[in-house]
Amino acid sequence: MRKLLFLILALIATPLHAQEWQKRSTERDVVLPGFTFRSGEKLVLRMHVTTLGTPRRNAAGEIENAVMILHGTGGSGWQFFRPQFADELFGPGQVLDITKWYVILPDNIGHGKSSKPSDGLRMGFPRYGYFDMVDAQRRLLTEGLEVNRLQLILGTSMGCMHAFVWGTEYPGFARRLAPFACNAMEIAGRNRMWRQMSIDAIKADPLWNGGNYTSPPENGLRTARYLSMIAGGNPVALQAQFPTREGAVKYLNEAYAARAANDLDANDQIYQLDSSRDYNPLPKLRNVTVPVLWINSADDFINPPELALAEKHARLMPRARYILIPATAETKGHGTHTWAKFWKKDLAKLLATK
Repeated sequence: MRKLLFLILALIATPLHAQEWQKRSTERDVVLPGFTFRSGEKLVLRMHVTTLGTPRRNAAGEIENAVMILHGTGGSGWQFFRPQFADELFGPGQVLDITKWYVILPDNIGHGKSSKPSDGLRMGFPRYGYFDMVDAQRRLLTEGLEVNRLQLILGTSMGCMHAFVWGTEYPGFARRLAPFACNAMEIAGRNRMWRQMSIDAIKADPLWNGGNYTSPPENGLRTARYLSMIAGGNPVALQAQFPTREGAVKYLNEAYAARAANDLDANDQIYQLDSSRDYNPLPKLRNVTVPVLWINSADDFINPPELALAEKHARLMPRARYILIPATAETKGHGTHTWAKFWKKDLAKLLATK
């Protein structure tokens, strides 16, 4: 009996692989007919969504246990099945235990299995922005999933910025916001520059051919991949792990090959990087009166702490708490946002806030 008990406890404590979380999930497409973009363009829009857990309804028939988690640029809802996120949050007794919470993981416009330029329209696809992406998320929730209130929006990177759009454009739809790894103002300075460099590099490749390429524009994509690797890296960890020239180059080659093998369509990348152009929640930040847990990391190239913007802007929201995770050899650069071990205790406190 004791051996059986130990075996059961061991199984509960054993981290699950991404495939196991996928087996516990449900996927579907929600079609939004006549979706109108802010540009006036229209499209029958396909929004793909993955869910975990079961919706629970109150006496009025409203779903009351929904949380939405929003991915970053180039990602998809499936990225949250990685063990550093899912194994830390979704299991029994954990912060987002899927026996209690209904977890919604959308693929945003231009990403994953949702409608995107590479489906066929290429550069004729509507030039979407962050407002369009949030509008589509809202219709996905209300029309596709019958969710009219969220207990939490947790967003990483681009999803962090989407959380601020939600908070300023649809105050109170989410009872709590957890934006991780972004700033709450127009994307400018170095952040805009590296994005534009990536776009320009792809477009400058003769193989791109105005978006009508027959072979991927590899030279342009190489530059874009290199910029992304630098933007997402932790300089402290990279120096500690690869203190020699040979080691650094070897890692670069291996990491690049892995990225290239799983890279995205070139036109999709252009749209993804450009979509932040309409983002600027700063003038409306005072509209955000729900509890907010805003977390950045000190080793984030994309949102460098030297700017000291988040500390200032957090004070505009009456119930916001801002945390800057110190840089160490253990943090993950911009990607610290997806390593739940650094912030799950703070998330638990947020969810306990009324």
